[in-house]
Amino acid sequence: MFSTYRPEDVIILLKDITGLVEPLGTQERERRIQQGCHYSEMLPLEYAPSEAYMEAYRDALERFARKTAKAVASAAEKISLQKGDSIVLVSLARAGTPIGILLKHYLERYCNAKVQHYTISIIRGKGIDKQAMRYILARHDAKQIQFVDGWTGKGAIQRELSRAMQDFPEVDAGLAVLADPAGTASICGTREDILIASSCLNSTVSGLLSRTFLRSDLIGPEDFHGAMFYKEWMAQDLTYSFLGAIEQFLEKGTPKPEKEPDRKGLEETEMIARHFGIKDINLVKPGIGEATRVLLRRVPWKILVHSASDPENLGHIYQLAREKGVEVMEYPMQNYKACGIIQSLADQ
Repeated sequence: MFSTYRPEDVIILLKDITGLVEPLGTQERERRIQQGCHYSEMLPLEYAPSEAYMEAYRDALERFARKTAKAVASAAEKISLQKGDSIVLVSLARAGTPIGILLKHYLERYCNAKVQHYTISIIRGKGIDKQAMRYILARHDAKQIQFVDGWTGKGAIQRELSRAMQDFPEVDAGLAVLADPAGTASICGTREDILIASSCLNSTVSGLLSRTFLRSDLIGPEDFHGAMFYKEWMAQDLTYSFLGAIEQFLEKGTPKPEKEPDRKGLEETEMIARHFGIKDINLVKPGIGEATRVLLRRVPWKILVHSASDPENLGHIYQLAREKGVEVMEYPMQNYKACGIIQSLADQ
């Protein structure tokens, strides 16, 4: 699989389907998803952000780089304590991949660990890429494996991972993330709903790779899950610019203990769904990262914010909402600073 990631940073276990799938616009993808087509059977058409939005991204990255670096240090130290000095990071493509690289660099630099880093696909409702898991397990001790993602929303991927590891019982299903507002990850840098700035953009902070893809006409039983390379965005690639902005603040840290949240993110998400009369909980996407994704690649109905006067955390969300004409309303949330609600097309 081709990407703009350096080969020494990550081994990409994905099948290249570049040119084999026509990306779809947001409205068409949303219509198909809500009619029952699985999101992994389509790829999104990515667009160039406005200059105002890019300014908001750069501002967010500058504001949160130091806090993100501290979360990297805390999560990496916890991984080191559990796994020792020989570690296999398995990041979940695509949001987990740059986070896996940051953790790898920290573990090698400050924990003197020998780290191998793979990125593989996991898809909500369809499970993990079993071929990729078999590939890794043929080469490494299962006890060395640590799964990595960027953040938690309502914990759906952790639950998907726990189900998937029933087929690989020797592998610890625990997930390491930088931000865990859902309270479901086994290792986290912080439980606070902080902005991981890579959530603000799509492929241009992810090695120019698409979301992962799984459809039987293109992905056979012996294949890895697929992804497309967005070559046309080469001039806009910010992958290593993002990584460098965080790494300049990396320094030796200590594992920060995190208290358990009063309630899990799924419970709060269900409360939000009930309040707004939403029957399909998949239309509710809590957390700064997930709310950002709703604005970037879904059809948003409403954005909830914990505080309407929070430009430091949510400036990029306000900018996107303005550009798309989406209402932003204040709503009391305990675990999250923001929540995106997808428009139910059946209501239109």
